[in-house]
Amino acid sequence: MTFRILHCSLVPLILISFSICTGEVCEQITDLNLKHSLLGTDLKVRLILYTRENTTCGRLLSHENPFETPTFNSTRPCTFIIHGYRPTGSPPVWMFTMVESILNRSDINVIVVDWNRGAANVNYFKVVKNTQTVADIITCFIQNAGLNLSSIHMIGVSLGAHISGFTGAKYNGSIGRITALDPAGPLFRGKSTEERLDPSDAQFVDALHTDMDAFGYRDSLGHIDYYANGGSDQPGCPKSIFSGSKYFKCDHQRSVFLYLDSMNQSRQINAYPCSDYSDFLDGKCLNCERFNSSGCPVFGYDVIRWRDVLLKLGQTMTFFTTNKEAPFYKSGYKVEIMSWNSEVRWGYITITLKNRAQETETRIDHKSYEFQQFNETTLLAQFERDVYPVEKITLKYVTANKLTSRYKLRVLRFRLTPLKSGLRPLCRYDLLLLENTDVTFRPISCHNNNNF
Repeated sequence: MTFRILHCSLVPLILISFSICTGEVCEQITDLNLKHSLLGTDLKVRLILYTRENTTCGRLLSHENPFETPTFNSTRPCTFIIHGYRPTGSPPVWMFTMVESILNRSDINVIVVDWNRGAANVNYFKVVKNTQTVADIITCFIQNAGLNLSSIHMIGVSLGAHISGFTGAKYNGSIGRITALDPAGPLFRGKSTEERLDPSDAQFVDALHTDMDAFGYRDSLGHIDYYANGGSDQPGCPKSIFSGSKYFKCDHQRSVFLYLDSMNQSRQINAYPCSDYSDFLDGKCLNCERFNSSGCPVFGYDVIRWRDVLLKLGQTMTFFTTNKEAPFYKSGYKVEIMSWNSEVRWGYITITLKNRAQETETRIDHKSYEFQQFNETTLLAQFERDVYPVEKITLKYVTANKLTSRYKLRVLRFRLTPLKSGLRPLCRYDLLLLENTDVTFRPISCHNNNNF
């Protein structure tokens, strides 16, 4: 995108409102309701500052004179959080958690861009039109505050992602980073780069897709694009319209909760570059040699560590899968099965990992797999939790066969390789799997001879 910076006097004034919090003047996001949305709201933008000195008490900033607020320090890095469309007028339930999580990680300015008056409107077309004006106001604030552009991080949710892009474009992509959480699709699909977020809007753009077949954007928008669970239907979200409003917003909103979970460094998710989700599920995209010693990039807040290598690689599409609720991290393994049946066998595999403390199970069934004699079939197994060390493994061979006697799958070699670096693969040789029957064994160290 290329835009000229508008003169600040052309931008609407910020709405000033107050709430009292423990004797201090504290600010919160404008709280509206469905009535406001039905009547329509005129755009008013408020910039609310949070720092480690006022983690729970937001302070109002003026876009024209930021230094009126004593706690504002322009030398600190700044992270802007920008919400999206608010059809019911309610404030985002996740906003304070995100502010708190960011301040737990970094001593910075966190600025919440409250444009609920303007986002709460049943007329989505008018709300989309307001996004350019919101970007103008943020641009004026950055200009008047004299911020270091490289130290700015904009986290935009849905329409907020495109607002971030419009803002970055006004500075010719000089701001440090834009994180787009399920960027909005309606009225942006098929648009030129001047009319939506694109990689040129910041030095580094990372985008997460969770609802690309409805409210989200399908195509790549960043230097790295994550497609969680393929980018559309998220586990745990309702599949029926009879579930009410959650049916419409769950997939779209999941992007925020995934990002929040990524700030917990103990359960970060690796994302795997791949051109197709099916290939990823087949275990064809688990090689991360292109990232050198860094390994595959993590999803979320800390992907900035991979910035330089990602910029060299160009736009990168990545995939990962998650649990249905936090913690979303899954424990991944590459599975290799070499069979020696004389006839081709088709089917699915269920794997259970056990030790004395716990067990976890997964069924690899996104398609029926072909097992040929002396050919190695590669699968991706993802478990809800880590079970380490693995003391026992249970395999089950499952088919759709109901008419003939039960099939047998003769396994010459079974190899289970943890995707987590530093862990050795586990093997077992010469197994006979009878259809729909559990076979439990203790894994052993793998032979060095890969041809066996």
